[in-house]
Amino acid sequence: MISFGTVFLELVFGQLDRLPGPGEEVFTNEFAISCGGAVTSATVAAAAGVRAGLCTKLGDDLGSQVLAEHCASAGVDLSPAARVSGPTAGITVVLNFDGDRGFVTHLPPAVSAGGMTPQDPPAVSAGGTNPHDRPEVNERAEVERWRGVLRAHRPAWCYLHPGRWAPLFMRDARDLGCKIMLDISLGDERERETVMECVRLADIFVPNADELVALTGKADLAEAMGAAASWDTELVVTRGAAGAVVAGRDGTVTEITRGVRNVTVRDLTGAGDSFAGALIAALLGGASIADAAAVGNAAGADAVGRLGGVGAVGSGGGAGWPLRPMVVKGVEVLARGTTAQDPPRAAAARPGLPAGGRCR
Repeated sequence: MISFGTVFLELVFGQLDRLPGPGEEVFTNEFAISCGGAVTSATVAAAAGVRAGLCTKLGDDLGSQVLAEHCASAGVDLSPAARVSGPTAGITVVLNFDGDRGFVTHLPPAVSAGGMTPQDPPAVSAGGTNPHDRPEVNERAEVERWRGVLRAHRPAWCYLHPGRWAPLFMRDARDLGCKIMLDISLGDERERETVMECVRLADIFVPNADELVALTGKADLAEAMGAAASWDTELVVTRGAAGAVVAGRDGTVTEITRGVRNVTVRDLTGAGDSFAGALIAALLGGASIADAAAVGNAAGADAVGRLGGVGAVGSGGGAGWPLRPMVVKGVEVLARGTTAQDPPRAAAARPGLPAGGRCR
């Protein structure tokens, strides 16, 4: 399988008593550096023994390097990925509070300008005459690259989100005999026409309950499932601790609670992608859709018990730093925070600031 899309470096803070107000600072005992986005489903599939690849863009930024470190450790194939100069990975701060989480995200210009994935919303161009500055040009070019990856690798399964140019890719996948698993995010329903074109081209559609309700505009999940019955796409809806619901093309609806277990929820980030990666791996192993959904439930339970999409990357020391020394723009950065050419040294007190203190 190959997962197509954007990747993120995640800075994940565990459960907060409350969010800080202006000028305030709050503390948490839990923190991890993780990776998320398209890499999450590929990571879970690889852990299940499936050959899993990632089709994205990797730059020379820290996020891309952390992600490459993780993929090397997790056995995720990066040959479908493109190597480019400049930053490409999004940076997301994940704040867990009140039983859920919120995000603050920065997308590098190449991503926020529409040059990475079909699901990225169009951004207003900063101007200029270069046609590649236009979001629609970058977006189309990236999907054309995806189509080339598809022809070269011919994966058994493709996992992606909808977007304006995604139907071109999805039609190619169908022509080549590749199966397609489609996911969405809250907010995608604003582009309902595009989403629905992609849904009808997918073999399996895997929204969560809130996403399906928003997409259909119905009052609750039961009504949303009824509306989706005419789509002629197999539907697997995740419901968190309640498990999943599988709706076949023949109209049968089956609730799947196997695989669900009681866990301490630390972070919901990546649970849906983890479910999808496990679902694909189980299907490739010959499982029925119901049995595969039970495997997905178990993967989702594992996901919410860790911090970040793939859990803390790096050593087991809790800091979540990459596994090996890294090179960032030619400077080797060691885990202890020094550079290769500079020996460790004690921090000197700055004028007006006691040693060990900090300024705001």
